[in-house]
Amino acid sequence: MALPPLTPADRQAALKKAAEARQKRAALRAEIKSGKIAFAGLMKKSDDPIVARMKVSTLLESLPGFGKAKAAKVMTELGISESRRVQGLGARQREMLLERLG
Repeated sequence: MALPPLTPADRQAALKKAAEARQKRAALRAEIKSGKIAFAGLMKKSDDPIVARMKVSTLLESLPGFGKAKAAKVMTELGISESRRVQGLGARQREMLLERLG
């Protein structure tokens, strides 16, 4: 299905909205990295659109002491797809993540 054509004004509004979302996710990742937000607290806010649309791998990589390899290892051990977003986690996957990192 083709996307409807956007007017230049609609395109600019969409670009602005996307840029704001990226900035909010970057700020959230910085807070996670600095330890201001705990993983368990973040998972409680999973209904927030900014948190919900983050990839789980990106979220794990933002945790202090985690990098790409450690995040990938945890996701593999828990059976979470590399492309999974926070909003797409099942109840069991969310529970296992909280047990492991919570």
